[in-house]
Amino acid sequence: MNTRVPTDAVTTAVTTDFLQAFGDAWNRHDIDALMAAMADDCEFHAVAGPDLLGKSFIGRDAVRAGFELAWQTFPDAAWLNPVHFVSGERGVTESTFAGTKADGTRIEARMVDIFTFRDGKIAVKNAFRKDRPPVVTAAKA
Repeated sequence: MNTRVPTDAVTTAVTTDFLQAFGDAWNRHDIDALMAAMADDCEFHAVAGPDLLGKSFIGRDAVRAGFELAWQTFPDAAWLNPVHFVSGERGVTESTFAGTKADGTRIEARMVDIFTFRDGKIAVKNAFRKDRPPVVTAAKA
């Protein structure tokens, strides 16, 4: 009897270590590492935008541009104190987003990314962030 599983039926399981590495790549602003974690037919639904899901970026080129837009909007963007969990083909990262816009507006708010995985990669990244007023910082001398 052949008990070997066919290779086309094997799905690579995503772990919390995978999500931590993905978060670390965000904090390094490492677009190549981020895109290496994304499926070929990936989607990214940003925290803001005109549609029900915010602004949606569909396909590798659009997702790459959407990810880079986060750093263009918040050059010092960081995702802090992450907590991850994975259950089958779904996962969540909860973290604190912190970033400053060019006009000095600073955002600090808890957020979550809800992921859908396929074949060991992220197929969908759906981001949500608390709607909090800008953080008041001390004036620079």
